[in-house]
Amino acid sequence: MKKIKAVFFDRDGTLIRDVSYLSDLDQIEVLPNVIKICQAALDHGYKLFVITNQSGIARGFFDEAFVERTHQRLQAIFLAHDIVFEKFYFCPHHPTQARIDRYKQVCICRKPSPGMLLNAAHEFNIDLTKSIMIGDSLSDIQAGLAAGCRAFNVQDLFKEFDIKKFI
Repeated sequence: MKKIKAVFFDRDGTLIRDVSYLSDLDQIEVLPNVIKICQAALDHGYKLFVITNQSGIARGFFDEAFVERTHQRLQAIFLAHDIVFEKFYFCPHHPTQARIDRYKQVCICRKPSPGMLLNAAHEFNIDLTKSIMIGDSLSDIQAGLAAGCRAFNVQDLFKEFDIKKFI
C-alpha cells in the first residue's frame, strides 16, 4: 500500500485564534490565510490532520466531550470550504498541573513528544518524511521534527503566504 503525505496542524494559535482555554464554541475564529493554506495542501495531494495539546482537560477547565464538540464544529466550518481533516488528535494530559489525577502524567502524546504524529502515521499509513507540521510554538516544531517531518511556524507562513515555502 502506498504511503500518503500529510500536513499536521496545531489547533489553537495555528488554525484558530488562541483564546487561552477555549470555553465556548462561539469563541472559534479561523485565522486569516488558514483556508488558503489548507486548500493549497489538499491541491498538492496532502491529507490534513489536527494535532493539539489540550491540557485544559487535565486542569479541569473543560472535558473531552467539549474538545470533541469543538472539533466537530471545526470540521463543519472547514467543510464549508471543501476542506476535510482526516482526524483530530489531542493530548488531555499535563505532567505537573493536572487537577484530575488520571490526566496527571508524562506521556508520549503531549507535544513536544511526537506521539500523536506517530499514531496518525501508523493509523493512516503516512510517510512522515514527506509530511509537514505547522504550529505556532516551539513544542509544535519540535514534535514535527522528532517525528521526521518538516516543520514550520505558522507566523512565517502568514507573513507572506507562498505555498512553495512548505509544499
